[in-house]
Amino acid sequence: MIRFLLNQTLKTLSDVDPNTTVLGWLRGVEYRCGTKEGCASGDCGACTVVLGRVDGDTLRYDTANGCITLIAQLDGKQLLTVEDLADNGTLHPVQQAMADCHASQCGFCTPGFVMSAFALQKSHSEATLHDIEQHLGGNLCRCTGYRPIVEAAELACKTRDDKFARAQPQTLARLKALKTAETAILQKSSRCLLPKSLAELATLYAQNPQARLLAGGTDLALGITQRYQTLPLMIAMNQVEELKAIVISEEEIRIGATATLEECQRALQRALPVFARVLERFASRQIRNHATVAGNLANASPIGDLAPMLLALNATLELRAGAQTRTLPVSDFFLAYRKTALEPGEFISHIVIPRVTVSPAFAAWKVSKRRDDDISTVFGAFNLHLNEGVVMSAMIAFGGMAATPARARRCEQALLGQPLDAQTLDSAFLALAEDFQPLSDFRGTGRYRLAVAQNLLRRLALRLAAPDCATEVQNYVN
Repeated sequence: MIRFLLNQTLKTLSDVDPNTTVLGWLRGVEYRCGTKEGCASGDCGACTVVLGRVDGDTLRYDTANGCITLIAQLDGKQLLTVEDLADNGTLHPVQQAMADCHASQCGFCTPGFVMSAFALQKSHSEATLHDIEQHLGGNLCRCTGYRPIVEAAELACKTRDDKFARAQPQTLARLKALKTAETAILQKSSRCLLPKSLAELATLYAQNPQARLLAGGTDLALGITQRYQTLPLMIAMNQVEELKAIVISEEEIRIGATATLEECQRALQRALPVFARVLERFASRQIRNHATVAGNLANASPIGDLAPMLLALNATLELRAGAQTRTLPVSDFFLAYRKTALEPGEFISHIVIPRVTVSPAFAAWKVSKRRDDDISTVFGAFNLHLNEGVVMSAMIAFGGMAATPARARRCEQALLGQPLDAQTLDSAFLALAEDFQPLSDFRGTGRYRLAVAQNLLRRLALRLAAPDCATEVQNYVN
């Protein structure tokens, strides 16, 4: 069984199909219809709910897309919906600000915006425009009323006191009391196992290699909501504390498999600022709050944003199968389209980035049809070491250019030992055309993708030649 708080009501569930989404459970079982279904794919934010979890000695409130969050992911957390915000008939400050700023039009998207603004209000006393944009970027208003919604969010953040702040000690104690060391099981037609230790996770997966691993679930759940699949057996990873840590030392950056992208973005701001900045453009805040680096790699998408950066950074993976662990370079992980080197019963436990190979000139750029909440057409990552203008080492990787994310080996060789001048770039452009013969699809033609990849290399050269000017360009386009 799983246990969680629905606001302040303890819920204990054992006979619920683990393929059930939080949105489906709220509307179909609890009859809480304030949470809306708009897209069933985590794009529009109408289904936004807030999950409270223990973070040290405090509570952390994170948004989630209820449409692609599976019911098992609520274990040990507090679930809040728009129905929970008012206090004995008095609107919550976020709701009052939405009314005062005339920020609701048709009203369909309003509950999702309210919950995103609520999470913002709980984490920022004086939110900047950037903070507001980041928190609301995953919510779509079909009536185009964004200006008053942004004003409402700004106004709401000026008031921190509410019933949730006053109840925090009690809520924190109740959530801590929900923690157990036993593997939880959710079963009805299908099963979901929720191990609490790395050893138990490895044992269960070795015994059930046909199971689907549930980490953030932001991609896995699409099979249920978009392709109408039923997953007979899942093993959840997000209860394993050993896999949540991000450890930064002088030698390496070590990221646990279930560390979320949002946690990575915060942790890497100083150690690897380019990586952290790119994560701000990965999907939406609702997705980043739950999606993981390991999950983004394991789904082996050719247009995933993280793989090119990890390839260019010479990262390695620690893979666990039962009691055995092996190390594999990311460059050897992707075998073919959506196929990896993972053996049956084997999973990613950690991602390791050696800091000695990270160039001060490391750069990464995402090219997509829109700035926020979009999938890459081309993603380029560049890790070049120069000495007096001569390229001494080069690791360059692209996504969106082939069936897998891949290093541009011929391009790297064309740059080695050469000054980064026009003649060298011409040779590197020709080499890129040998490295990749990209396909055409609705995001862009193969010819366009190749031109973009070449221009990203040109942008890098301009940035290295005139850092101040290029920084302004990068801030504008990133």
